[in-house]
Amino acid sequence: MCEICHYTGGFDRREFLKIGGAAAILGSLWRPIDALAQSPVSADQHRLAAKKRTRVTVIFMYPPEDVVLGGKLEDWWSTNHQFADWPGHQYEPEKNHEKFRRKIEEIGVKYALDLDFRGVIYTKAQVSTFVESINAAPPEALLIVNFWRTFSGWINELMLPKISLPMIIYQPVGVTHQLPSGQLRNTEGVVYIHSVENWEALENALAAANAKQIMARSRLLRVAEVKEQFTDTEKNLGVEIVAIPAEEYNKMFDSVVADDSLKREAMAFKAKATAILDVNDHYMIEAFRARKAISELMKRYDADSITIKCLMLKERKPCVAFALNNSALIPCACEDETSSAFTLMIGTLMFQRGGFMHNPDFDLDRNQYYASHCTCPIEMHGPGKGMLPFNIRPFLHQLPKTAAVDVQMTPDEKIFLTKYSPKENLIRTYTGTIVGTPEMTVAAGCATRCIFDIDKIDKTTGDVSSIYLGPHPIMYCGNAMEAKRMKAFAKLTRLQHIGNI
Repeated sequence: MCEICHYTGGFDRREFLKIGGAAAILGSLWRPIDALAQSPVSADQHRLAAKKRTRVTVIFMYPPEDVVLGGKLEDWWSTNHQFADWPGHQYEPEKNHEKFRRKIEEIGVKYALDLDFRGVIYTKAQVSTFVESINAAPPEALLIVNFWRTFSGWINELMLPKISLPMIIYQPVGVTHQLPSGQLRNTEGVVYIHSVENWEALENALAAANAKQIMARSRLLRVAEVKEQFTDTEKNLGVEIVAIPAEEYNKMFDSVVADDSLKREAMAFKAKATAILDVNDHYMIEAFRARKAISELMKRYDADSITIKCLMLKERKPCVAFALNNSALIPCACEDETSSAFTLMIGTLMFQRGGFMHNPDFDLDRNQYYASHCTCPIEMHGPGKGMLPFNIRPFLHQLPKTAAVDVQMTPDEKIFLTKYSPKENLIRTYTGTIVGTPEMTVAAGCATRCIFDIDKIDKTTGDVSSIYLGPHPIMYCGNAMEAKRMKAFAKLTRLQHIGNI
């Protein structure tokens, strides 16, 4: 069978446009993978957010117009001159209040947030009462929407020093005068949004607050080279890690019977592939035995995510299982890579789509980034949002010829690379654009292969390898604005963030 893309002496996005167009047409004819819906345990049972709602208290800060015009507001401008401070009377804060509330409620539905809207605050006494009530019965995050310039000082002086919750503070452009508050911008654990009706930034911050809280109530199952089971907790995110001996997975796999139902599922998935390259039906069935074993093991330990020391598992390798699970929002990381598993968990919660865990390499002459691995999601945009074309080919590095997916990426699509590094207390995020999928005989390494242009890397003088994120980073389909969710997450979890966003 021929490969999808062919090397032409240099990788440029224009060279892949015809292929990308054909892939888009083909993809539109396919329904979402039936096999995902037919998994032994449905995706909903393992989605991280299924049973873990995040409580967010929301307050608005602005004075009623009659209070300002009556000279009764507690700031110098109103008391002495019945003068409306920035943004001024015509901003209509009451109408903006309703608009912001509707948007916040929409985001709340999308991320299953438990929203607690409080009354409008416009006196220092109300601020003090609110702070006392929050500290007496704290939610998991606080969103403050402030429509009045002088109230920024109240937030700085009366709220930030006394509330230790993760906080999101939204002050629209026009509410401040001259420079925005440095204290609001730089306080740890606070995401400060200063923008013009930026609903994407608001969603980013709320998605990050949600992910932070759910991560702290989640469990990662680690199948590793350990002699006995033990439990640990990740220091920054609070994820519980349960480590078990690899032999337990092996026994679970061996206990899975390849009955008619499992065989039908394997063959239904095989029928979705563009091409089958040197993989026989026996190893297709073994891939689905692995998937069922993983599902049963996750149920046994009530796990939200899993990572397996998988390279030497021979016929038990979980490559196809992990690709399908990540498509279905069940975060799975290869090679006992806990930091990659954490990154996949964060991404599942914030982006509601699977990511491509990969090995990085770099074309230094063209300043392009190369990613390859064997567990790429087939539905890179989220469950039910369309498959990418894919081949099924053998795992590259070891006999027997177990199955792995060879996903064909869409040229010119925006992506970002990200990785949480616990030892460094750091998240890295870099945006870029897909160039295309090179032919296996030209650039291999692993079953799925892709080349990216990284944003803000000078083609003549820059060095793309300078963005190295560490082993097994994650690639997501998405634009630069979505990528900023990782920056918001880092801010709320008091981690450092570096990258090109």
